[in-house]
This record gives sequence, structure tokens and C-alpha cells, in this order.
Amino acid sequence: MTSEKSTTGAAKARPLSPHLQVYNPQITSVLSILHRMMGVALSFGSVFLIYWLSSAAYGPDAYGRAQDFFGSPIGQLILLGLTFSLFYHLANGIRHLIWDVGLGFDMPMLRATGIVVVFTAFGLTALTWIVAYVRAGII
Repeated sequence: MTSEKSTTGAAKARPLSPHLQVYNPQITSVLSILHRMMGVALSFGSVFLIYWLSSAAYGPDAYGRAQDFFGSPIGQLILLGLTFSLFYHLANGIRHLIWDVGLGFDMPMLRATGIVVVFTAFGLTALTWIVAYVRAGII
């Protein structure tokens, strides 16, 4: 810890580096952390895309095993998570592009666009999965 003298001359202890325990979570900080987490999830998700594509190159048996994996409950859960990650990262990325032109920095707009990002991600994820299940004849 370091000390910093105030205007009255008394020493005031301050942390060297503030951390998450010091701050109250706000929608902007939570969405920023989620944006980074979704980007990491998409990076890991690319491994599954590579697996699926390479299985197609290795022949029908390998492709069938990949399809079985992605059709299993754990595979479906992974795909659901990756779908949400994709739409969240996309919607929040568009929000960041709007910020890049200097718009939307007042607190009411920050909150409103944050809520729009979350609902958009959930809505597009649900819509994508409903359409996929309808087209597959499952629903």
C-alpha cells in the first residue's frame, strides 16, 4: 500500500491496484467482461468447427462420429453456448462500433443499449435454434 497526503496533511491508505472487489458491478463493466469471455469462448469454439470440418475430410466414418457428438446432449449444449456467444459478441461489437463514432455514451443510453444487446443475443439464439429444429423436423 502507498500513502497519499490529503489537503489536510493526513496520510490516506490506498490500494496499489484496484480490483473487482473494490467496485460495485455496473451493467457496462459486466457486459465488457462478458464480451471478452464470449470472444474467448468463440476462440475455443473454433476448435469444434475445425474438428467438424476435418472429420468431413477424413471420410464418412469420421464425419458420422462428429455428427453423433454434435447431436448428443453435451454437443448440443456446446453448440447452444457457442451460438449465444456468437450473437452476443456480434451485438456487443455493433454497440462498440456505434461508440467508435462517438454516440451513446450517456448513462441512460449505455444501459439501454446494454439491455438491447442481451435481449438480442438471447432472441437470435432462440430464433436460430427454433428454425434449426423446425427444419430438421424435430419440432
